[in-house]
Amino acid sequence: MKILITLCARGGSKGIPGKNIRPLNGKPLIAYSIETAKKFAEKYDATIALSTDSLEIIAVCENYGLSTEYIRPEILASDTAGKIDALKDVLEYQENKTGIKFDYLLDLDVTAPLRTLQDLEEAFDIILKDADANNLYSVSPGHKNPYFNMVEQKADGYYAVSKTPITPIKSRQTAPKVYELNASFYFYRRSFFEKGYVTTLTDKSLIYEVNHTCFDLDEELDFEFLSFLLKENKLDFKI
Repeated sequence: MKILITLCARGGSKGIPGKNIRPLNGKPLIAYSIETAKKFAEKYDATIALSTDSLEIIAVCENYGLSTEYIRPEILASDTAGKIDALKDVLEYQENKTGIKFDYLLDLDVTAPLRTLQDLEEAFDIILKDADANNLYSVSPGHKNPYFNMVEQKADGYYAVSKTPITPIKSRQTAPKVYELNASFYFYRRSFFEKGYVTTLTDKSLIYEVNHTCFDLDEELDFEFLSFLLKENKLDFKI
């Protein structure tokens, strides 16, 4: 069984400039994902690949033992480029370079480093046991619920609950359980990339519910919050 681990890190970031290599509690943000990738790769004899358009990011990664000759094409490095296309490109590059046909791809999102080796092991076991699943992604319990306290505009211009329940729901606790993608990690079967999917969401996707704090860094406040958690040793797990 052959596994490719991908770390995708564009050079441009509007929400948090330079966030992929920005120092976070003493080391670049991307270093946390490199370290986790190495732990998983050691256990499963996996290959690690970096996908970036930035020579600066490549140089930083080399300091942490991850080198690459691959440069992400400009067309796959824009704000509108899809992640799946970028993954497929680096996957095919690695297969052509190594002569290996990978069975699984594990993508570790650099901007969501709050995952553990145990998370990855348990999640991988889930998708291994379901031969029909296309992929698996990490989630956290939803803070808002479309059956209860999320609304959207309807055709008549008025607003109502986003997802209409069969019977009225009077409390959040009785609403169907929903999840948020926390963007931390994704497992894909190789066949996923042959079926023409353009997003992570498919008709046969699985989830892994992360049982600890897990979120991605979209805004400056997110970065400051994670910095505080790490500096003050507020996490009850190690990344």
